[in-house]
Amino acid sequence: MAQLNLTMACSVVWAIMLSVVSVKAILEIQPEQIHISSTNDITEMVVTWSTFNNTNTSVVQFGFHGNLSYSAVGSSTKFVDGGPEKHTQYIHRVKMTSLKPNLTYSDFAYDFDFDNARVGDSFMNQIESVAAYLPYMTCPGNHEEAYNFSNYKNRFTMPNYEGTQNLWYSWNIGPAHIISLSTEVYFFFNYGLHQIKNQLEWLIADLEEANSPEARRQRPWIITIGHRPPYCSDVVTRPCNLVYAETVRSALEDTLYKYGVDLSFWGHEHNYERFWPLYNYKVHNGSLSEPYTNPTSPVHIITGSAGCSEEHSSFGPMRYFDAFRSSDYGYTRLQIINDTHINMQQVSDDQ
Repeated sequence: MAQLNLTMACSVVWAIMLSVVSVKAILEIQPEQIHISSTNDITEMVVTWSTFNNTNTSVVQFGFHGNLSYSAVGSSTKFVDGGPEKHTQYIHRVKMTSLKPNLTYSDFAYDFDFDNARVGDSFMNQIESVAAYLPYMTCPGNHEEAYNFSNYKNRFTMPNYEGTQNLWYSWNIGPAHIISLSTEVYFFFNYGLHQIKNQLEWLIADLEEANSPEARRQRPWIITIGHRPPYCSDVVTRPCNLVYAETVRSALEDTLYKYGVDLSFWGHEHNYERFWPLYNYKVHNGSLSEPYTNPTSPVHIITGSAGCSEEHSSFGPMRYFDAFRSSDYGYTRLQIINDTHINMQQVSDDQ
């Protein structure tokens, strides 16, 4: 991480201070300590939470399968602790009524465009405590499609924003060259077929540059990220191979293989799946005892188990190119140790 040069202009310091103040203000209106409780009526449920500033309104949006079509309005009270510091917060209470038994309701927002993009505002505010201090790099998926990906294009600023509006780009970090791709150009034709050609031409040029002798010496790792995977084994709720995987594979796999991509991360499936080094349905392990040491094809990893408002994906039978699978919700940690070793962990979010 680069250190701030203390001889930089004073305006930079003021900008940082203003940013901290802005973040602090946002954090003080974020809901926290959220919990629900029953009433004497089985069709009701009370949601209680705290904020550290007065938000003037207390609203809960809820519905089915991520569609937050209902809302309930409540009230808040100022609570001052009796201790010497007079710790102050605002307690919000909202009662949801007319709930029906044997149904699953959700207070979870999945798409930026919900509620006239107010869900996008809420999401961006909630990630600010992290994204304001660590680089938050993005990749478009099918849930960002609304209005020609307008929320995704406008709310983020990735490298080469002027050229691609975050749809595809690359950046260097340490010994790695990382490429973010849009798999969605192969499915949303209503926004123009030119995007397929433009992305592929850009990708080939980017990989050729990344594979120059000097670039590969400085950054021996080439890693790609994309949304819909070229390989997956869901067969019940989301038959991925029949729906889209073959499309992505035929569009990108030859290029990724030709230019020596090491790792390819994908999402979309609500699970975790790691494959042996794979190209054209053939396993290319480095050796029997060390399959991931100097393999001759990319290693594909689906890390789409972060959780969502939809159901878990269902696995089919284990296949010869599957190394490990899990439907447990979690996230992936990737540590680039040096020019020859990468450490990766899949972490359960509740275990």
